[in-house]
Amino acid sequence: MNKQRLFTASCIALIATAMSFAIRGDIMGDFESIFQLNKTNVGWIAGAAFWGFGLSIFIGGPLCDVLGMGTIMRLAAAGHIGGTLLTIVAPNFPVLFLATVIIGIANGLVEAAVNPLIATIYDKEKTVKLTALHAWFPGGVVIGGVLAFVFTQIGLGWQAKMLLMLVPSVIYTFLLLGQTFPPTERVAAGVAFGDMFKELARPLFVVIWVGMMLTAATELGPGQWYANVFNEVMASTAQAGILVLVWVNGIMYLMRQFGGGISHKLSPVGLVAVTAIPAAAGLYFFSHAQSPAAAFAAAALLAIGTAFWWPTMLGITSERFPRAGALGLAVIGGTGSFATAIAGPVMGRLNDMYGPREMLALWAILPVVLVAIFGAIYFRDKTTGGYRVERIGA
Repeated sequence: MNKQRLFTASCIALIATAMSFAIRGDIMGDFESIFQLNKTNVGWIAGAAFWGFGLSIFIGGPLCDVLGMGTIMRLAAAGHIGGTLLTIVAPNFPVLFLATVIIGIANGLVEAAVNPLIATIYDKEKTVKLTALHAWFPGGVVIGGVLAFVFTQIGLGWQAKMLLMLVPSVIYTFLLLGQTFPPTERVAAGVAFGDMFKELARPLFVVIWVGMMLTAATELGPGQWYANVFNEVMASTAQAGILVLVWVNGIMYLMRQFGGGISHKLSPVGLVAVTAIPAAAGLYFFSHAQSPAAAFAAAALLAIGTAFWWPTMLGITSERFPRAGALGLAVIGGTGSFATAIAGPVMGRLNDMYGPREMLALWAILPVVLVAIFGAIYFRDKTTGGYRVERIGA
């Protein structure tokens, strides 16, 4: 087993996932005009990948124990390549929706496999390594967003942008060749399959599950709309809205890549509570921005607030509920993707009813709720000796 090669393949697989997110955000306007969609239908397309994402995480997570993490990763590669090609040739809305779901399934299989893989091969530094791994989601958004913007400026269409997806997909497929994957941490420790489900019934797990809905909807929900909102509100003739997505994810990449150790200096739950404050402020100020500079400043606040959330929520799950194994990580990751899928059409409906500014202002309520939830967990931990990393068999 080559740990570094597996880590690199996992990072590039996340880049492929993120590029699909960025490119889809950039070409949403093309889909809207070509297929004559209203904002609600645009929201369904925005959320379609996350439905497939969530379903495949839920199914793929437990299957990691049965089929092996290597098989799940190889199925993901096939989905990324096949879904990309189907999107390019889609003749109508149903086929486009199906292609987007297939890419979403591939994205979910990546998430289902890489999280338990990294938690297994780096079992003494789970949150730090998961944060470094997930730096490549915003990193991939930056790569995809910048390339999509350049393609727009030189006159290349949405099909050419989708072809970019094939590059990381082929690379990580190659890196997987001949690699041996370890058994998951739960299997290696001999924890019974049924014990995973018992962990999901613990009250704290239920609270973390609810928290994941809110963190994912706050972090990823608006991301599908940045470009659309900016171009519409700022009347951007250069279609520069995609650069807002690049800006946000560039900040998130730097914070995840170089600031992963901060989670245990404060405590992972305390980190979510504290960072929810700038996240709420960022959404609110973006909704009131009157200039591109103000919009980018507000987006930076949101990026700072949400940067650590996804990997930190996975880290909390792996550290506080290790006996839940790949299933626990799949439930939390899948919940995040379902929340994002639901956020797409909900935000589209709010956009149709109230307009883009009002939509974002209403969305700022979600991180305010997170301050209360994770603040309460933090102070509960303080009264019982602080945040504790649980070990299987301890």
